[in-house]
Amino acid sequence: MKNYTLPKLGIIGTVGVPARYGGFETLTEYLIPNIKDRFDMTVYCSGKVYKEEQRLKEWKGAKLHYLPLEANGIQSIFYDLWSILHAIRSQDVLLILGVSGCLFLPFIKLFTKKKVIVNIDGLEWRRPKWNRYAKKFLLLSEQIACKYADEIVTDNRILKEYVNIRYGITGNLIEYGADHVHSEKIKRSDLEKYDFLDGEYAFKVARIEPENNLHLILEAFSKLPYINLVIVGNWDNSKYGKDMREQYGDLRNMFLLDPIYESKELNLLRSNASVYVHGHSAGGTNPSLVEAMYLGLPIISFDVIYNRVTTNNQGLFFSDVASLKEHLLLMPYRNMSEMADGLKAFAHKKYTWSVVSQKYGDVAEGKKPSYKREEPTKHKENIEF
Repeated sequence: MKNYTLPKLGIIGTVGVPARYGGFETLTEYLIPNIKDRFDMTVYCSGKVYKEEQRLKEWKGAKLHYLPLEANGIQSIFYDLWSILHAIRSQDVLLILGVSGCLFLPFIKLFTKKKVIVNIDGLEWRRPKWNRYAKKFLLLSEQIACKYADEIVTDNRILKEYVNIRYGITGNLIEYGADHVHSEKIKRSDLEKYDFLDGEYAFKVARIEPENNLHLILEAFSKLPYINLVIVGNWDNSKYGKDMREQYGDLRNMFLLDPIYESKELNLLRSNASVYVHGHSAGGTNPSLVEAMYLGLPIISFDVIYNRVTTNNQGLFFSDVASLKEHLLLMPYRNMSEMADGLKAFAHKKYTWSVVSQKYGDVAEGKKPSYKREEPTKHKENIEF
């Protein structure tokens, strides 16, 4: 038998694995076991998050390389740059998740012919949380990524169209998997910890940021005190989150929980909800949305084209407090279970890690993923490119 050396793939731009929180971390966690037979993988991890005693040399077949920087915030630029500089010396293919470190690609491409794949992670430069200087930087980083990367990946058909229209790039549409989530039955001990499990409730898990419209959701539910709302998120990480929790946290129908990193506990809370309320207004295919769909929850989501495409234009959509409140009031008179079944069937067909991993592996190997032609969404919306 011939000795065969696997091509080396470096994954850059995540906090690291095992995943604790975040879409790119979960993506990486499921890429590893699915393509480890095709690549010798190295994942770059934040030494600020994984302390010395928590650091593993390998995880499920991938090597882990730690850097003494934060993977998010201003340090992410240097974290990504350091990762890229290390990877061009040791890896054959670089998979960069996000654009913050791509500012340096023109210089890096002068010295290497290593293949660079970039997942642009939605339109980061349009997110309301950034000030104008950060937006300009992120737009410039996106422009450079689309010009100098060998392959661009988007996770939503609308983003793929955006890249094609703005940069003349066909790009690769690779969505997100959801088949890692599972329903959990309620035990007596669970009721002692979370008494709301004994009744019906709406659920949401998210980063607590204005673009995720927590203020609209909380205001709507505050006007409907007989409908319980459970939100899991990082409330203490921003003034916005702290203000929202202070304003609404004492209401009897509000359960504003801190981040939950244990997947079984998180699955318990969301799989037993009556409805999933999704407020995200930016980005592409959002992980928490496809996970809720996969679990078979009816969905009420913020009315933007990304959410329409992700849900196959199923579910209910709101744009303000009044429309969300109306949907909640009418739930008893609608066939929510039929909606949930349709969303679940779509998610089980489309959002699986085996398919996602196969496509990433193909792009890294230089193959173009084969896609069935998708019809445009029935919902039309003006999108400023």
